[in-house]
Amino acid sequence: MGEGDYVLGTDDEEILRLGLQHRVWRPVVLKCWQEAGVTTGRRVLDVGAGPGYATVDLAEIVGPTGEVVALERSNKFVGAAKEACRVRSLTNAQIYEADLMTDDVPSGPFDFAWCRWVICFVSDPSLAVKKIAGSLKQGGIAIFHEYGHYTTWQFAPPRPVVEQFKGHVIESWRASGGEPDIGADLPPLLAQNGFVLRSVKPHIFCIRPNDYMWQWPATFIESYPSRLRELGRIDEEFEKALRAELADAEKNPNSLMLTPLVLEIIAEKL
Repeated sequence: MGEGDYVLGTDDEEILRLGLQHRVWRPVVLKCWQEAGVTTGRRVLDVGAGPGYATVDLAEIVGPTGEVVALERSNKFVGAAKEACRVRSLTNAQIYEADLMTDDVPSGPFDFAWCRWVICFVSDPSLAVKKIAGSLKQGGIAIFHEYGHYTTWQFAPPRPVVEQFKGHVIESWRASGGEPDIGADLPPLLAQNGFVLRSVKPHIFCIRPNDYMWQWPATFIESYPSRLRELGRIDEEFEKALRAELADAEKNPNSLMLTPLVLEIIAEKL
């Protein structure tokens, strides 16, 4: 599968957007990893590592006595992740170009598996969870951040063009074989593969234009329309109307945005 199979794209703009997304979510993620027990000397599988932002953080946390093994099927993202580790002189991170759906997972056992916004894009979530389970040791911990109810994403006052955009996003996502609400399906899949849930937390934020978190959905609204145009789902007129509506929302200090619901799931392999 090539770079074009990524519904969100893999261009330089997307790498930058993913970097901002990681920075916005980083406090939440670090707290999650701490609660799950990720620490010095552990071996972590980073599933769907993208350009390696989480890989770098994990490698610094587990230290030289630990190891991070990152899987990513985009050759461009793999290159970005390797460069990020090189710049930081991290020698405890191994990055593999591999497709979770078709390739074997590197040899375990791992103490932890980290998987953020990956299961929602794969064609066979059951197979993905099975492979993650097979990579973990008994007592190993799988950690997921996945969307649970994407349509919670909305503005107040309502923004009708953004609502249409959201519909196009969901349709393009499902047309590529993914499922934006996969988080709600994870608990039974985990149970089928020998996991017991340790915690499930919802993350949803009510934010205003001056909140840093606002930049996470806002940059997506700015970048993804070009991809939708490539896919033939919207035209230039729609894109201009969408950008104008976002700009209008950002001019109003009383604008509110509810973010898409993300489920944080920590599960232990029995």
